[in-house]
Amino acid sequence: MRAGAETWEEMRKFVFEKAEMGLPFRVSVYAADEAAAQAGAAAAFARIAELNAVMSDYDSDSELSRLARTTGRAVPVSPALWTVLTHAHLFAERSDGAFDITVGPLVSLWRRARRKQELPDAALLAEMRGRVGFKKLRLDAEHRTAELLAPDMRLDLGAIAKGFACDEALAVLKKRGLPRALVGGGGDMAVGDAPPDQPGWRIEVAPLDVPDAPPPQTVLLKNCGLATSGDIFQRVEISGQRYSHIVDPRTGIGLTDHSLVTIIAPDGMTADALSTTVSVLGPERGLKLIEETPGTAAHLVRQPGAKLEFRESARWRDVPKVGAAP
Repeated sequence: MRAGAETWEEMRKFVFEKAEMGLPFRVSVYAADEAAAQAGAAAAFARIAELNAVMSDYDSDSELSRLARTTGRAVPVSPALWTVLTHAHLFAERSDGAFDITVGPLVSLWRRARRKQELPDAALLAEMRGRVGFKKLRLDAEHRTAELLAPDMRLDLGAIAKGFACDEALAVLKKRGLPRALVGGGGDMAVGDAPPDQPGWRIEVAPLDVPDAPPPQTVLLKNCGLATSGDIFQRVEISGQRYSHIVDPRTGIGLTDHSLVTIIAPDGMTADALSTTVSVLGPERGLKLIEETPGTAAHLVRQPGAKLEFRESARWRDVPKVGAAP
């Protein structure tokens, strides 16, 4: 199907779901016929599967896992992995390490702590922290190589790879003449052209799961990315304290700031990374980072104690919303 050949009256919405990267991905696309939509969705899911084979930290044969076994050697990496590594390094620098893909050893330790419902041993935690630090990953742009500078390092792209995969899947759909599409995986999504005769895709911003939380907003989005990070679905309570699955790279412990952070950015990868970064930084430093990042907006709801707090960046107020005054 040629891009632009269809009329809006002929377009229909098709939705496809498939498990990739360990979670359900959804492709919503407008097309003139089901065959074109199915073919486009299949190609989009295939691209996500390709990226999982590159960036999975569970698959011992992935490119990322193979990289972890090359301490002290500069190793050429694929274009996709290079894109993610370089963007991750930028976010790490801008956040002073609040975003850090070398956090893998601490994430593994925290997963074990969540299963056992007990805090990690202090000595083991200190040992794992010694393996973490974004400056221990050296990137050589001239040769497109990555080098792990400390032994037993492990990279974890969980806070950036899904957003990138959504971007790549959306790009596949656009190349196939299907620009009016949305790709989502977990709390991350990449949004294409608006649906026919609509100002944008209607996306409900997830509300915090506490009494008296503000009602959810519905935003109207096109040609951008959105990501939400928080502890609604993945959390643990240890000794009466609630902990998130999101690990602070600086402490090795899950966040205790019960919150939801939603980011809108020019692309899914940026939104994905910034939602985790702002969660770790907290509202003051996090919103400052958002204001310093062109094209991004943030919405935060948190309950660090008994009091519910609601914050948003200046640009969030300009995001089109359903029911908002013109």
